[in-house]
Amino acid sequence: MGFDSPERFREVMDQVFTIMSTDAEMGPKLRDARTPQRFEFPDLDLVVNVTYAEGAEDGSCLRWQWTDDVDWEPEVEMSMDSEVANRYFQGRENIAMAIARRRIRASGNVKKALSLIPITKPVFARYRELLEREYPDLLV
Repeated sequence: MGFDSPERFREVMDQVFTIMSTDAEMGPKLRDARTPQRFEFPDLDLVVNVTYAEGAEDGSCLRWQWTDDVDWEPEVEMSMDSEVANRYFQGRENIAMAIARRRIRASGNVKKALSLIPITKPVFARYRELLEREYPDLLV
C-alpha cells in the first residue's frame, strides 16, 4: 500500500510540514538551522521546496511550496520515492543508509541536512498517530 495519487501525498506531507513548522521544539530549531531544501518525488512527479520562515504571523517556522518557482535557492537537494519518505517519517528509514543504498539521491550540503535529523525525530510518533487516525493504509 502507498500513496495512490500525488494529491494524497501532498495532503499528508502538508500536515507533516505543519507539524514540524508549528511544534514548539522542532519549529524554532529548524528555522534557526536556515537550511533551504528541495525534495523531489519522481514516482509522483512532485517537487517541494522548504525553507525557514521569519516573522510569520501564524507562528510557522517553515514555509514550503510544491514548485520550483520559489524565491530561494536550496542548499540541499534530495530525490526519493514517496514510499521512502513515508517510511522515513514513520522512523522506519535511516537516511544515511538510504543515501548509501541509493534509495535517496542527495546533493549539496548533505552533512548540514543530516544534522537536522535529530531535530525532526519527534515527528515520527506524531506522523504515526496521524496515519493511525486518518490514513491507516500508509502504516508500515
